[in-house]
Amino acid sequence: MNSLMFDLPDFIGPEVYDSYAGSAVVILPIPYEATTTYRKGCERGPEALLTASDQLEYFDDELRYETCFLANIFTHGAIADTRYQPDLTAAAMLAVTSATVKKLLQDQKFVIALGGEHAITTGVVQGFLDFYQEPFTVVQIDAHTDLRQTYEGSEHNHACVMRRVMDLDLPSLPVAIRSLCLEEAELVAAKNIPVIWAWDIQQNPDWITEAIAKITTEKVFITIDLDGLDPSLIGGVGTPEPGGLDWYSTLRFLRRLFQSRQVIGCDVMELAPLTDSVVSEYTAAKLVYKLIGYWHETKKK
Repeated sequence: MNSLMFDLPDFIGPEVYDSYAGSAVVILPIPYEATTTYRKGCERGPEALLTASDQLEYFDDELRYETCFLANIFTHGAIADTRYQPDLTAAAMLAVTSATVKKLLQDQKFVIALGGEHAITTGVVQGFLDFYQEPFTVVQIDAHTDLRQTYEGSEHNHACVMRRVMDLDLPSLPVAIRSLCLEEAELVAAKNIPVIWAWDIQQNPDWITEAIAKITTEKVFITIDLDGLDPSLIGGVGTPEPGGLDWYSTLRFLRRLFQSRQVIGCDVMELAPLTDSVVSEYTAAKLVYKLIGYWHETKKK
């Protein structure tokens, strides 16, 4: 974990602060941005999300409890922060990310990483794999397949992250996909990747049941590129794409996933705040709070 760390606001505010030793959930901000190809600014995403989280109500109207007082949440210092380390390489980012995640898991924490660009997920997933030493499924909520071999000269471009996950011999379940290139479409067909297409979600009331049935492992890691949700909900992303998941469909899917599989961790990526609106960061913060709530629900049983 040899890397500079920079303090950011505590998730949901200092009044519900838990110590690292006493925490069960750790929020890990990773404000890394190097390969953004459209709207830039995702390195500002973690701070914006954490700042917005202070405005959340503690009480969850669906779960009927104050999640933050039950789940013991600690906000880690930011790592791989290109706002202060603009020349940080992808290799360095991946190394510190995987090492930090592995250490948190060794300390028995439930980790939710906040990006930053989606390329970070390779390092996050590597940390989980180093710790668990067994296969798990990466459930990917995303507008894009992110399966390019390389893009703009880099194999660690944000458009290549799920190809790098594939290189780790881990199965994936891409959900809400609605944008890909021919290379990616051919790979999906050749590898029989069980894509849950956005257009199918819109016309299939049983899509959640059918999607979860395609998961072949008990353990699951969830990576959420916020462009997987419709831009009418979260417009502050790097590459907005119409036709995404609505709020309650997203929540129903995530809750069912936590109820039916062992979710070992999550990340939430690609928040790029808009200058004249706080809707995107507030919605992203509420999504993170829901993830914590669903995780806690499984621990009550």
